[in-house]
Amino acid sequence: MPEPALAMPASRINPTAFLWLLVAIGLVTMNAPADISATLHHLRVPDPDDAMRLVEVRDLVDGQGWYDLVQRRFGPPVGIPSHWSRLVDAPLAGLILTLTPLTGRPLAEGAAALLWPGLLFCLYAVVLFRGVRATFGARSALIALVVATQTLGVTIQFAAGRVDHHDIQLIAILGLAFAMIGGGARGGAVAGALGALSLAVGLEGLPFLAAAALFLAADWILRGRPALAAFTAFGAALGLCAPVLFGAQVSPALWGRTACDALSPPWLFLAGGGLAIGLSCMALDRHLQRRTSRFLALTGLGTLLLGGFALLFPVCLGGPFPGMTALVRDHWLLKVNEMTDAATFVARGQWEALAFYPVVLLATLVATRLAFRGPHRRFWAVASALLWPGLVLGLEEFRGLYVVSGLVPLVAGPFIGEALRRASMRSLPSVGRIALAAGLVSTVWIAPIALGETLFPAARTANDPAGATACLGDGALAPLAALPPGTVLAPIFMGPAILLHTPHAVVAAPYHRAVPEIAAALRGLGGTEGDLRRETRTHGVRYLATCAGRPADDLQAETAFATRLTRGEAKAGWLKPLTDAGPVKVWQVAP
Repeated sequence: MPEPALAMPASRINPTAFLWLLVAIGLVTMNAPADISATLHHLRVPDPDDAMRLVEVRDLVDGQGWYDLVQRRFGPPVGIPSHWSRLVDAPLAGLILTLTPLTGRPLAEGAAALLWPGLLFCLYAVVLFRGVRATFGARSALIALVVATQTLGVTIQFAAGRVDHHDIQLIAILGLAFAMIGGGARGGAVAGALGALSLAVGLEGLPFLAAAALFLAADWILRGRPALAAFTAFGAALGLCAPVLFGAQVSPALWGRTACDALSPPWLFLAGGGLAIGLSCMALDRHLQRRTSRFLALTGLGTLLLGGFALLFPVCLGGPFPGMTALVRDHWLLKVNEMTDAATFVARGQWEALAFYPVVLLATLVATRLAFRGPHRRFWAVASALLWPGLVLGLEEFRGLYVVSGLVPLVAGPFIGEALRRASMRSLPSVGRIALAAGLVSTVWIAPIALGETLFPAARTANDPAGATACLGDGALAPLAALPPGTVLAPIFMGPAILLHTPHAVVAAPYHRAVPEIAAALRGLGGTEGDLRRETRTHGVRYLATCAGRPADDLQAETAFATRLTRGEAKAGWLKPLTDAGPVKVWQVAP
């Protein structure tokens, strides 16, 4: 429905022009000039996952096979198979190959790492603008864009150097939401196809697909035949597209292998089940005239599907990390920020979490409230159906907020637009509505973040991220990079950066498929001199590297030998010091 123009004197700035100006300012300020330069010239990336992605892309560009996803410099001599998608590697590799003749290889890699997230944000912005405008008009759509540039959960996924796969998933789930809002066979088919793309890129989107399927199923139960087309088209597109994308990125030799952490037979079974359920409901629809009968039919079909999954793939019932030991879980997995729950952030005094959790919570509550009251109820019902699983997951694991943060502007744009509409009609919104509108903008929460850090500095017990970041740049790793190639035993978080900026191999990196290698790094760097010596021999280590600002966990009562070595409090005849300055300390291991 078109929105009424704001009632403002002609002498004032045009509201639409002003909103576009805010959008432009938000876009320009998303990345600091220093960050752009560091990505372009030094290949600095925000996260170890981005570094590992570039390593994988570099291998593809250098001739590694499309189906060959083994990282041979990670956990040598056999290497570690990656569970990531070539569908993300391919466009990055294409950018590098296109730019290399113009700029040279190093600058081409930096330019690709800079351009790719920027291009994806443009796509996200187009999807968001068109989707909100279709229901609420251009002004609310522009406000949604402004909010997007101020939503930290969004901007960190499109920051310079952010080449991990979460940005693509965020766009896919946003598009899925708008397709569901549109409804009909076309909307259902688009939603199913985007859901399949999300699964092919990574399983983080699985909870949102489940929510989408339940929403469309419930819609058919409640409304009957008018909702059938969207429901069946969703199942059909998901069931048909998922195997195609699976086959496009997985070697035929591995098509029968179960992988709980990536698109593979267990998840294809569920996608195919969605197709079968959709077709069954289409065939039975004329016999299911009552809501109760439709409910019972879907309950029976769903029970068969989930029961079959549990019977055929029981290993995946425990989650995507089967076989993880207590040592690796307690001293690595549970200490990774993306696996941290909200209560732990509070306990550690990590006030920056306020930039992420409140906006998702408020957006979820707003969408849920409006789904039961007022116009455009389908819009709000779809939004709330997808926001709730993200919020619940995010409270348990921070990474649950990665995708759902992209839905916050979808809610904030129309809500703030309505507040402005009421103001334009000289009907001032309530103080509560104003506060709620402001609370949907995550940069507003920077003030309480700063206040918390100022008033309660002693509450912060989490490690200072600057200590780890100092050890990941090309400058810090330059002395190590200058050495003849060999295998490096280093803190787990340094693994991807060493692979990206040096010619060396690493024992460990932060990826759950390398449980024995992660355990070796934990034992070696967190234990006694004997533990360290044993792990270096077992893994053929040539160099030991440590980070002065981020020592390893102590596994015994006494301080770990590697930590004391880094501080200059211990020596070992079998370790020859190779650096005496900088955040990264390096020793050569005697043969």
